[in-house]
Amino acid sequence: MPGEKPKEFKKTLRRLARYLKPQAGKLILVGIAALVGTLFNVISPKLLGDATSSLFDSFVQSVGVDFAFLGQLLFWLLVLYTVSSLFMYVQQYVMAGVSQRMIASMRKEVNEKLSRLPLRYFDKHSHGDLLSRAVNDIDNINTSMQQALTQIITSVITIVGIIVMMLVINPLLTLVVCVTLPLSVLVIRFIAGRSQKYFVNQQAELGAVNGHIEEMFTGHQVVKAYGHEEEAIKRFDKMNDRLYTAGWKSQFISGIMMPMMTFIGNLGYVLVSIAGGILVINGSIRIGDVQAFIQYTQQISHPMAQAAGIANMIQSALASAERIFTLLDEQEEKPETETVTDLQQVKGRITFDHISFGYDKDQPVINDVTLEVEPGQTVAIVGPTGAGKTTLINLLMRFYEVDRGRILLDGIDYAKLSREQVRSRFAMVLQDTWLFNGTIRENIAYGREGATEEDIIQAAKSAYADDFIRTLPDGYDTVLGEDATNISQGQRQLLTIARAILSDPLILILDEATSNVDTRTEMNIQKAMNEMMKDRTSFVIAHRLSTIRDADRILVMNHGDIIEQGTHQELLDQNGFYAELYNSQFTEAAVAN
Repeated sequence: MPGEKPKEFKKTLRRLARYLKPQAGKLILVGIAALVGTLFNVISPKLLGDATSSLFDSFVQSVGVDFAFLGQLLFWLLVLYTVSSLFMYVQQYVMAGVSQRMIASMRKEVNEKLSRLPLRYFDKHSHGDLLSRAVNDIDNINTSMQQALTQIITSVITIVGIIVMMLVINPLLTLVVCVTLPLSVLVIRFIAGRSQKYFVNQQAELGAVNGHIEEMFTGHQVVKAYGHEEEAIKRFDKMNDRLYTAGWKSQFISGIMMPMMTFIGNLGYVLVSIAGGILVINGSIRIGDVQAFIQYTQQISHPMAQAAGIANMIQSALASAERIFTLLDEQEEKPETETVTDLQQVKGRITFDHISFGYDKDQPVINDVTLEVEPGQTVAIVGPTGAGKTTLINLLMRFYEVDRGRILLDGIDYAKLSREQVRSRFAMVLQDTWLFNGTIRENIAYGREGATEEDIIQAAKSAYADDFIRTLPDGYDTVLGEDATNISQGQRQLLTIARAILSDPLILILDEATSNVDTRTEMNIQKAMNEMMKDRTSFVIAHRLSTIRDADRILVMNHGDIIEQGTHQELLDQNGFYAELYNSQFTEAAVAN
């Protein structure tokens, strides 16, 4: 919600700091480099002040300028600046490695977490928001922490070093400078507390905008087809306005820090100039020391102003970290128990034993389904939209866990098998094709590790994809784009079928696998599928009932129940729900012809 405060600010900071614990040694090295480099910079104003005092004394006392003394000071200043630069280089070099290792560890943790999350989590969160967390938020933490950590170390050492040097020169004038320090701390604390809630909201709104853009560009054809461009733009404008408001408030409020710190620094500069002038007149302090104090006043205002910028970066990083940790704390899939079950002798018998399931606990989608499928049988699942066909397959693939009952593979409870063991027995060909950015050869070979060139070509021939592949300029080396737009939808489906054939599965799942190909190609694929389904347990989800007439068993589902089952002819003879569906399709086909 807009204006929401972080729930556990300190806990998020401590948790983020844990990622730096394995690199404590390198952080100590960074601290030492920062300490030496900063202290050398802190000493230089004192040496410059001594030079000024020497020149002033030469003028007042009408004596010659002590060039030997000035030359010696110049030499030491050169040494100090050179060594300081070298140590600052070491600090930045080591810190860059620390930051990148920290982010690499966090990115790895997020990636592994996403692979362990259940599908129901992805159902409830937009892809754009997840991408924003995995990419934008982590990059924001990287940028903020790399700068903030070095600046924190440098700023703290600089402030402490300057105060020590000022105390050595003149405690009274130091007290004048220190009057402004509590004021600076109060300003930082007050403004940081006000702006943090807007940084959190800014990251949340950024995730919403990313989600909307991802959806609109992924489905841009649908958006254009239905003339929703203006509506999509209006929705984006509203989100963009909210992001602008959150970003403007966070940056404006936190940006007040810099002018406030500058004002306080100038106030300290004025106080030192007046008090220092009085002390010089009284002979309590040398004029060069006043010059050093003026430089110290400017130097101390710089790290204090840096602290304001650091506060901004830390707030932004913590807002991102909070979103990352929320993701990392999401409930994962139930942990799997180790099993030594040998699946090499499994034949492919599937048993649904009184299973029930709902994506929401109070809205069941599958109601007490019991079913026995023998090895080698072809089972077709039909029914209206929302009947539970795809859900049954999702449970079979163990994408979701059943709420009640159990599923067995050759008498072995799914709960005693790992998800990898279960899914390794299956191959899926879905209506929505999925191909990754790579060559056609690599996409087909995805079906089986270590597949040879001959295996890949034979699978393509079996799926009737070899002919069109060879007509492409680069053949099997043709690189598919991000959405494989350089081949047709039907050709993409042929490649997914070839991939499934190559995997040589025990159990085959086909979800309208031929829905995106023409009639002639469908006939060829149907032959390949019939050949492939021999001696394999197969589940076929079909809307065109003419394609499943030869199935060993047809399950008719409606509202999560199996209301009819039998062969094609048996179901027609029952003259029930299936017969009504089949006859309606037959009538529609006749009218269309």
